[in-house]
Amino acid sequence: MFDPSAPHIIILLVVVLLLFGSTRLPGAAKAIGKSMHIFKKSVKGLDEDDDKQPESGQTVTTVMTPNQRQLASPQSDSSQQATIDSLQRQLNDLQRQNAAGDAQQGSDSAAAGRPDSRSY
Repeated sequence: MFDPSAPHIIILLVVVLLLFGSTRLPGAAKAIGKSMHIFKKSVKGLDEDDDKQPESGQTVTTVMTPNQRQLASPQSDSSQQATIDSLQRQLNDLQRQNAAGDAQQGSDSAAAGRPDSRSY
């Protein structure tokens, strides 16, 4: 379909030079090189992680410190419900403040004799 011959490559390089300028090309090449290095490093890291996977017959045990156990344990139902109630009250207060601000803005524009220009 597209056969990149020598004239095509030369034209492409000239266009790139015109678009980016001679001062930006070294920086762009350096950034591309760093990106490729990071990409190769991450792909290599993923391959190493796959090699470290335990076989299906082996079991893996995780040791948790007491602090981690405390974080992992769920909150009691009453404290969860109290948190939900508090957040619900805050949400209702914010909605009321927003509605009051909208009503105030609407009455200000009506009092000034100009139409309400808000779009929803």
